[in-house]
This record gives sequence, C-alpha cells and structure tokens, in this order.
Amino acid sequence: MVLGAAMGIAAVGSAGLLPSPLSAAPARDAIRPFHVKFEEAQLADLRRRVAATRWPDRETVAGDTQGVQLATARKLAAYWAHDYDWRRVEARLNALPQFITEIDGLDIHFIHVRSRHDNALPIIITHGWPGSIIEQLKIIEPLTNPTAHGGSASDAFHVVIPSLPGYGFSGKPREPGWNPPRIAKAWAVLMQRLGYTKYVAQGGDWGNAITELMAVQEPPGLVGIHTNMAATVPAEISKALAAGGPAPAELSPDEKRAWDQLDDFNKNGLGYAIEMNNRPQTLYGIVDSPIGLAAWMLDHDIRSYQMIARSFDGQKEGLTPEDVLDNITLYWLTNTAISSARLYWDNAHFPSGGFFDPRGIKIPVGVSAFPDEIYQAPKSWAEKAYANLIFYNRPNKGGHFAAWEQPMLLTADLRTAFRPLRKSN
Repeated sequence: MVLGAAMGIAAVGSAGLLPSPLSAAPARDAIRPFHVKFEEAQLADLRRRVAATRWPDRETVAGDTQGVQLATARKLAAYWAHDYDWRRVEARLNALPQFITEIDGLDIHFIHVRSRHDNALPIIITHGWPGSIIEQLKIIEPLTNPTAHGGSASDAFHVVIPSLPGYGFSGKPREPGWNPPRIAKAWAVLMQRLGYTKYVAQGGDWGNAITELMAVQEPPGLVGIHTNMAATVPAEISKALAAGGPAPAELSPDEKRAWDQLDDFNKNGLGYAIEMNNRPQTLYGIVDSPIGLAAWMLDHDIRSYQMIARSFDGQKEGLTPEDVLDNITLYWLTNTAISSARLYWDNAHFPSGGFFDPRGIKIPVGVSAFPDEIYQAPKSWAEKAYANLIFYNRPNKGGHFAAWEQPMLLTADLRTAFRPLRKSN
C-alpha cells in the first residue's frame, strides 16, 4: 500500500483483496484500482479533537474583517462533532472507479468515469486549493450521462479527475519541484496512459494554472481547454495594481469591477498565500487542530467565506455545511494540510509566471467568468489573453468553486464550449 496503512487507506487489487506481500511488484506505469476506508479510531480522534478545541476570544469588530468569525467556527465545530457523517463520503467515492498510477516517481490518484455514450469526449478536470476531488463530484454524472441531465448523447464526456500531488490520496512529494508545469506534464502522461488520443482539459484555481500550462506545452491529443478562473490580467493592469495606485481612467465598467476585485484581494485576501509561498512547513497548527485547519481553509477569499458562513446559518447557498466538511475532513484524514500548501512554495521557488498573467496560449480556450470569483474576467481581457477564444460566458451566479457551487451552470458551459471541438471525434 503506497499511501501507508497508518492512514487506513487501501489500494485494492482487481479482486477486491489487498495485494499479497509475496506478489510481484506492479510495473511503474500500472494502473491500480483504489478503495477508500479509514479506521473508526481516526474518526473518533477527529471528533475528540474538535470537541477539545481551545477557543480564542471573539473578534473585536462586528464584521469579518479580522477573519473567520468565532460564531461561524463554533457552528462548524458543533456540526462536525455531532452530526457529520464521513462514511457517507467514503461510500460516494467508492461508488466511483478510482485508481492509482505512478508518474514521474509519484503515485497519482484519480477518478476515471467513462460515459456509456459513443464518441464521448475525454476531459481531465483539475481542482485547486483549498479544494480537492470533492469539488468535482457533482459534475461527473451530468458530464458522463447528459441525457439524464438536460443534454444530448452528443454532449457526453469521459471524465478524469486527478488529485494534485500532495493532496487527497495522491502521493506526497519528497523533493521540491512539483510545480504547475511539472504537474501539467504528468497530466499529459496520465491521459496518454489511459489511451486517449484526443481530449480537452478544464480547471480553476491551481487547476487553471495547470490546465493553461498544458495548453502552453501542447501535448499530443490536447485540442482545447476551459477555465473558470482565467488568467487574463493585462501587464499594465498588473503593474498598476502592484503599485497601489488608482484604477486607470479608461477602464470599461466590467474592467473596473475586475480591477476592484483584484485590488481588494491583493490588499485583504492574500495572507494565506503569502505564508504558504514562503513558510508552509511552519503551519503545524493546522495539522494538529481540526478547527485550525477548517478556519485556514475557509479564509480563502471573502465571497466564498461569506457564502459558507451563511450556509452554517441555515441559508441555502451554493455549498452546504456537508459539502464544506467533506472537503475539510478529506484534508484532515489524509494529513495533507502542509503537503498541499507546499505547492505554493514550489510555484514561488520554481516560478511559471504570475497567477493571472496571460500565457500566450494558441489552442482553443473557453472561459466561464463567474461573478463571485476572485475576479470576474472581462471579455475584453479574455479576447486579448487567448488568441483562439472559442467561448466566453458570464453566469449569473457562482464563485470560486464553480463545479461545486453551480454544477449545472458549469456543465452547460462545458458542453457548449467544447461542442465545436467534437467534430472530428
């Protein structure tokens, strides 16, 4: 078991049995079935730690300008300790075909669901931080089985969803250098290993960086990409934002809104990224405290945090408390708080360009610009950033976790965006 028995996770053989220690080692490029099962003692320990949380004083302001509010954290803790059911998530994951394969010396975990429809288009979908494969679970069925979800058979996809290195059930790098360009190359190897000679790619957050770098690398078979967190910020805008000056006077209303969103994020939302860029190993507290981990993950961007806080107040939002805790619990049980954070350090020390800088992509690109993303990419910027922009849409709701929050809106966009690329499929 490559991931280790101490974690209570089993890589299961084709007959559903643990591999014999006397059996021959699998080839490095072998694809091994995978099954999730954590020990009950680990779940009991999680509940004990949540119940034993030492709480800070309440924030000294009425709003959320000091960070995750005490009331929200306490509501999350109460639900986690008394009402939350991780076994439901295990059952959901184990109902899907999951696999492990070694690429570039590291075990990569992935979900691979093939559509029953002829001529389905393969797609590899990449999550980000503080996300995981949990983000994409809601779009698997609509993408692979479109006729049951408002689409036609010609809209079908074969879906591949990998866990990033150091995240979830993938291996944890033991050396520096697993930055987005290296992951992009690994994803191309994965699609080739699965036998796909024509495919598309999609992502947001780190998933966007990796997907866009796949497009830059242009591996054989990749015919187009889609992003829900586009890298379109013009160089002169980035320079002006870094200088802290006022917005340029000539910006259109959409461009001015994007400026305001980026300016606010630069000034108020980058604390977590700065720490993980520079000192990820220092974050021992989020490895030892479930509530510490939860608060760290909730404070990604202000609009996502506010949506999550409202959900714990009982309001119907894009995410439910169960959704949020599914993702946090996966991080906790796999002990990936710091190994996932190192992606920021690797990107900072093995740089591949600014997060929102255009990369000069030549292959077809589709963009979904959700209103509550870190910034809603204006069409004017997208047209300049992508020489072959084949699709652009501004959904009327949704934020950073598009597949998770608004699965049907994102599904509809993916169907439309990639329809022109199916003609020769």
